[in-house]
This record gives sequence, C-alpha cells and structure tokens, in this order.
Amino acid sequence: MAPQASLQTFKNLVGIKFQLYNSLFTSLPFHKIERTGILVSLLLLNCEDGFKKKKSPLEIIDEFFAQQTSLQKEEEKIDLLFRLVQYVERQVVLFDALEDAAFKEVNDMGGRGTLKQLAMDVELANAEDLLLKKLKDFSIQLVLTAHPTQFYRGAVLGIIHDLSSAIVGNNENQIYTYLQQLGRTPFFQHEKPTPYDEAVSLIWYLENVFYAAAGKISSFIKNRFPETIHVQHPLIKMGFWPGGDRDGNPFVNAATTLQVADALRGSIIKCYYLDIRKLKRRLTFKGVDVALTALEKQLYEHLFIPGNQFCLTRHAILDTLQKIRQQLIYDHNGLFVSLVENLINKVELFGLYFATLDVRQDSSIHDKLYNSLAAQNIIHENYQSLSVPEKMALLTNFVECTETIKFEDDVQKDVMEAIQAIASIQKLSGEAGCNRYIISQCSSALNVMEVYGLFLLNGWKKDKLSVDIVPLFEMIDDLQNAATVMKSLYENESYRQHLQRRGNKQTIMLGFSDGTKDGGYLMANWSIYKAKESLTAISKEYGVEVIFFDGRGGPPARGGGKTHQFYASMGKNISHKEIQLTIQGQTVSSNFGTVDAAQFNIEQLLNAGLINDVLKNDQQTFTAAQEKLLGELAAIGYHAYQSLKNDPYFLDYLAHVSPLRFYAETNIGSRPSKRGKGKKIEFKDLRAIPFVGAWSQIKQNVTGYYGVGTALQELDKQKKFNELKELYTHSLFFKTLIDNCEMAMQKCFFPLTAGLSAHPQFGNIWNKLFSEFELTKHYLNRLTGHTDLMADFPVEQLSIQMRERIVLPLITIQQYALSKMRMADEKLIESPHKKPYEKLVMRCSFGIINAARNSA
Repeated sequence: MAPQASLQTFKNLVGIKFQLYNSLFTSLPFHKIERTGILVSLLLLNCEDGFKKKKSPLEIIDEFFAQQTSLQKEEEKIDLLFRLVQYVERQVVLFDALEDAAFKEVNDMGGRGTLKQLAMDVELANAEDLLLKKLKDFSIQLVLTAHPTQFYRGAVLGIIHDLSSAIVGNNENQIYTYLQQLGRTPFFQHEKPTPYDEAVSLIWYLENVFYAAAGKISSFIKNRFPETIHVQHPLIKMGFWPGGDRDGNPFVNAATTLQVADALRGSIIKCYYLDIRKLKRRLTFKGVDVALTALEKQLYEHLFIPGNQFCLTRHAILDTLQKIRQQLIYDHNGLFVSLVENLINKVELFGLYFATLDVRQDSSIHDKLYNSLAAQNIIHENYQSLSVPEKMALLTNFVECTETIKFEDDVQKDVMEAIQAIASIQKLSGEAGCNRYIISQCSSALNVMEVYGLFLLNGWKKDKLSVDIVPLFEMIDDLQNAATVMKSLYENESYRQHLQRRGNKQTIMLGFSDGTKDGGYLMANWSIYKAKESLTAISKEYGVEVIFFDGRGGPPARGGGKTHQFYASMGKNISHKEIQLTIQGQTVSSNFGTVDAAQFNIEQLLNAGLINDVLKNDQQTFTAAQEKLLGELAAIGYHAYQSLKNDPYFLDYLAHVSPLRFYAETNIGSRPSKRGKGKKIEFKDLRAIPFVGAWSQIKQNVTGYYGVGTALQELDKQKKFNELKELYTHSLFFKTLIDNCEMAMQKCFFPLTAGLSAHPQFGNIWNKLFSEFELTKHYLNRLTGHTDLMADFPVEQLSIQMRERIVLPLITIQQYALSKMRMADEKLIESPHKKPYEKLVMRCSFGIINAARNSA
C-alpha cells in the first residue's frame, strides 16, 4: 500500500473515529465531575495557546483554574487535576484500541517485508533452492522481558483487546459499554508486582497472541515450502526472562524460577488441550475420535492431576498427531487435515516449555561468591591472589562441592540454587526449557569461566553440561574489547570442548540500552556494529558459529525503533544465522499486542534475516572510506555526549526537571530502578530504563539525538557532507540510524521546559540540549531533503503527532506538580500538599509513557 493511501486510511479509521468515540467519552459520568471531558478539551487549548505565548506550566495551569473553574482551595485543585489525568489516560487507551483495530487496513499484510511478498519474489527469481537451504538452520527468537516499561494492568489490556474487536465489528453498543467499563476500571497498581506476577502478565501474550501468530507463520512456510522446517530446529522460538532474570532484582530466586517454568509448561499444555477440544468437534470419524480422546485425557491429567508431569512428552504428542494426520489422509480423503497440521506445527515450535527461560546474573555477584567460597576454603583460599591463567586452570578442574556452604546473603545462595534449578527444569520440560546463563557486565574471559566453574561445583559433568554460557557486553569499552575476550575463551581447551559439545555455537549478547547511556546514540550503535564484525571474524577463525542476541528496548535510544531495518542492513561480514532480540515492556503490547500485529512484525524480522542471502541482494558492507566516515561521526558524537554527561549539574538537572526519583514508586516492575542501595543517584548505578524514560517524560529525548547534530556539523565543516548524503542514500544501516533519530526527536517538546533557559544553575544545560536539538534538526533536514521530521513515514508521523497532542495536558500537569514541589523545597517548608503532588507526578507518568508506546 502506498504511503499516502495508508495515511488516508489511518485518518479515516483512527483520526476521525477518535473524534467520534471521544465525543461519546465526553458524555460519560466520571466520579465527582460531570464536565471532565469538556474541561480536558479546554485545558488542551489553554496548553497549546500558553506554550505558544512562552508561558510556563505553572502559569498555564493557574490560568486554567482561574478562567475555567471557581476552585479556591489547593486540595480541590489537586483533586480536579487527578480527575483530568484519569480522563486523559482513558483517551490514550481509546487511541491504542483504534490503532490496533485499524492495523490490518493501515498495514499491507501481504506487501513489502511479509512472507507472502518474499515467496513471490523467490519464485520470480527462481531462488527456491537458496530459500530452502537458508531455512534449514535459520530462526528468530523473541525474548520477552519483565523490564518495567509497561504501565497497563492486565484488566486494561483486556479492555483494549475487547474494544478493538468491537471497533472492527462496528458494534456501537459494545463500544459504548466498554468505554463505560474503561471509565470505572482502576489503572493504578497499588503494590509492586512480584516477579511471578510479571511472568503471568507476559504468559497472557504467549497464550493469546504468539501461540496463534507463530503457528500461522509456520503453517504458511510449511505449506508453501514443504520440508523446510525441521522439528529439531523451529523457525520461530520464544524466550522468557521474568522469573529467570535476577540481575539487580533481589526478589527473583530459584523458587520463582521453578514456579515460572511450571507456569510456562502448564500454559502451553493448556493451549494444546483447548485446541484438541476444538479438533474433536470436527474429527468425529471412526478411529480418529478415539485417539483424540486419549490425547485429551492425557493432557487433562497432566494439568489437573498431581504426579502426572513425567507421563507426557513432546514426542508422544507429535506421534499421536502424526498418526491422526495419516489416518485422515488415507481413510478420510484429507478432510480437516490442515487443522491437525496446524497443531503439529505449534507443538514443534513450543514443545512442552512454550518459551526458553533464561537465567541472568551480574558478574560482580559471581565475584563476591568466589570470595566467600575462598574464605571458607571450599576453593583455593588464595583464589583472589592467583593470576588469571591460574584461576582459569582451577575453574576448569572443579568437581561437585559436597561441603556445606555458608552464604553471605540470599543473592549468593540463589546463584547456586539457580544452577540446580536449571537441571530440574530440563528434566521436566526438556533442554530447551532452560538452557542459557547470561552474564551481565561481562568484561573478561574469566567472568565466563567463573560461571562454567559454578556449574561444575553444582554437580554438572563437563560432558553433560547442556547449558550455553552467554556473555553480555554493554559498555563501550567492553564492546570494543569483546573480540579479545572471546579469543581468550576460544583458546581455552576446556571451553573449546564445551563449545564442541554444544554444536560449535556461541551466543553473545550485546546491550543497546547501557551502551547508549554510556556512550551516546551514535557511538553505541556503531560500536555494536563493529563489535559484531570483529566477533564474527574471530569466531570464524576458530571454527565457531557466533549467534548474536541483541538486548533491545522500546525507543531508538535503547535499540528499538525500526528494528527489522537494522537486521536487513547487516553486511556480509556479520553473522546472521539467527536473529535473537529482547522484546521489552511497551513493545510487547504495541508491536505484538494482537495476532495481526505480531504476525506482521515477526514476518518483517524473518524477511530481514532471509532476504539478503536468498535474493542475493547487495549486502550492506562499507568501503574503507565509508567506515572511516562513520567512525569519525561516532567519535565526534561520543565526545559531545561525554562533555554533556561530565557536566557537574547533569544528573542534578535530570533529577530537578524530571520524575526520575519517583520511578521506583510507580509499582510497574519488581526490579529496583537503580543498582546501588544509597539514596543519592549515581550515574553508574542508574539503570538505562529510568534514565531514558526520565528524558522522555520531559520531552527531551537526549539519548536519541544528542551529539548527532554536532557530528554532522563537524563533518560538514570538513567538506564531507556530500559523502554523508551519499551514505544516507545507499546505506540502509545509516538511513535507519537517522530514521530512528528522527523518531526520537519527533517526540521532543522543548517549550514545556523553556522556563529553565534562564535558570541560574540549570540554564546552561537546558540551552545546550535545545541548541543540539535545533542543530540536529537542521542537519537532518539537509541530509534527508525534507522540511519535517519523519516525512518518509507519514502514518507514524501523524500517529505521534496525535498522541503527543492527547498527552499535552498530562506533561503540563506533571511539570506543574514538580514546580509546586520545588517551590515548597526552596522555601524549606513542609507543605501538606507535597505528597499529593508527588502522587500526581507519578500518575502522569503512566499516561505519558503509554501514549508514546516506545518511550522507555
């Protein structure tokens, strides 16, 4: 579908309908206020007019109270602001539901980037053999994480789903009923979710979205290209972090890990059970019905009768279904055979585990554990004084520890118990149930070998170690040193033997979030690209097939944005046998929230990974001159970002202007918002999600653009701008980098905080940020040839514009509340209204982040 046609469809199905249903919304009775919708509309106009006149949020809200209400008491004003926030939150949900409902019409489900289009292109190019070869060992793995960027409670997600269905069916009575339900449903989570709560929330998506979407895709590929997908190598794999990711989250323990693994197993068996029940309504033929009933009974007993867990295997389910399939073909003319084949495809994809549960922990925790073990003489008492080669030799010769270990804390105890839990999960759900241990903040080969040693201490035998140890490189220095680390590992005889037993494959995780926080937008993306090149080369040299696992968040600053374009842009010097990436927070609901959206976006990723090899497209590799140009660009951007980051008031500015310090109190995730225990915010302890999210709250998405304008300007001064334009035209990698930068900037709104430009302490930083924004915008327009940001993506551009307009009252109210709190602090008085204003700041965060869909 042409961009302009899609834009018109979006205007009709989302823009116009939002106005229509919003007018219905306006008439709904809200608690304590009859004119909520009208007041929100008036406040929106006040905000738009006020910011044009360069008024502050404080002036705009005070003027609103004076002109539109008769309220005098501050507590009454605060109460009204809460009601307005609640109303806008529900407007955002309505917009989400409308976009979800229009997805199939706005996006071409059989067009560019889809498997239907790929299949046609392959047939036209007579490249079936190349596709079959590629599909033999290619796959994508989507790993759902519990990172706290999802503000919708389960009940609200359900309403969005039902409201979308009602909109698709034009059922006005249902729409009105759901709008009423929305008006009365609480959005706020009063208690922090437990890690198990987070797991249950994401399992809903596995059951209701990914199960159907992945099954559809697998069936399409198998029907179009039979014999391409082997049962032992599924095309689509799911991964899972809630309950397994304990990095910085003391609330995750081995009991949680086992509980989540059981929930995943129970969930997939329930899906099979429900599908069997549906099949029984069609497969009523003699002989077939008996086999189905027996399988149904087996699944039921596994779900509801204790002690039956070990009586069920994936092989047994597939064997029964294959026999039924053969019987349908030979005895019943193939009637309803496609229904059985669809279920076979799902069992081949999801086994008895649904999603592979990853275990992750920080390398520093392992280091502390080894200190404790040495102090107890369980390992070499002078372990810390040994040289690295001596430590490596010691680690590879550990045997099972039979002594009682006295742990310094529960976190260290959990490291050992988690390793034992992996064995229990594999015994029940198969190896794929839990077979990776990820090491955060990995900076050396020793970090990897220490985990290897822990498995040996816990009784795992070297020749039976069915777990991949995955280093996670995040910081700029670690990314640049990653190939050296892996070379050292590949040269370690014990580790090489371990890799041989694992099929000579090494998974390496690369972190976009902390990379951007550490080195800025350009340097992080270029460092990861170069790290992939060097890691591919060193792995190939040692006969190891490297698989990259990308830790991506929602916004461009955390590796999000147009992800599939990045994968399509990877050159021939980068391994691409598999695509593995994290799907975090909002991205789960915004990109994979419905079966249609999930199918479309999974197909885009599959297409990106297949197209270059299959259609022999000119794979994106850079000339020496282009590499030098990108390296210079990244280096200049890095120095600009470091200069900003090293400003003594940098973090104070963010804490002063944004709701950063309230992130931990939003009750959206079980994990603490920073690593350290102290109250003072230290940059090194601050997690990437609250850091990036705080900038998005104040509409200054610094990590998505800062340093880009300075870098482009410097190369322009060096008479290299024409080279950059040439690169933008011919390099999908560079174009995607710029496209995502434009997306981050499209969501900026500096008039919100313009009053800080003359602030005695923070004025310099605000002016620096705004100047860089304007400089970047100027050079991006020169580079793209457009006068507006995101002009190449009119539908997304309009969606962002509409969403930003909906939340304009929210960001204004939030800054108003922050201003009131600062005023009380500056006067050194204990205001009775400080706590309500704090709650108001946090409450505004929900709607602001939900509206942005990929802001954290």
